[in-house]
Amino acid sequence: MDALSLLQMTETRSASITEVVKNYGSQLLRFINSKVAKTEDAEDILQEVWFQTSRLTNLNELENVGAWLYSVTRNKIIDSYRKKKTESLEDFVYQDEDGELNVKDILLADDSNNPEVGMFKDLFWEELMKALEELPEKQKRVYVQNELEDKTLQEIADAEGENIKTIISRKSYAVKHLRKKMQRLYNDLKN
Repeated sequence: MDALSLLQMTETRSASITEVVKNYGSQLLRFINSKVAKTEDAEDILQEVWFQTSRLTNLNELENVGAWLYSVTRNKIIDSYRKKKTESLEDFVYQDEDGELNVKDILLADDSNNPEVGMFKDLFWEELMKALEELPEKQKRVYVQNELEDKTLQEIADAEGENIKTIISRKSYAVKHLRKKMQRLYNDLKN
């Protein structure tokens, strides 16, 4: 291969990577941001994705560049979680697209090496159980079955012999009540 052919191949490869970054950069960053707590972490993960992409000899050999990029990105996100040695509550807390505070990751976290996470989990469950006890029985049952037992609202409606709209309404009232009762805890967690 002569020098001109090698130069043309390198220029084509650079143009391809530039196009990929241009076409997928903001999408991938939004995707990563929805999965990690800190913007800096998201940017670092995206940088790792671009580094891995730049190591490919020929992007044109990929059947679906987008699918490949998302697969690499998911793997990099998983790798970043595995690398974390010490975790604090703020590592688990983030706001989703709707601005709602997500604490599910805290509740599922291994708290064996982190007393702060363990204390928060205990407090959260204690407050949730108190708030659930205040609900009318039917609202409480719908919420528990849907959120804690992973039953669909349709499954609950069928089992209760109720209209799906009635079940949706019960769940909605339960959620509003729980949000109001848990607001102090959410505010403490945000601050």
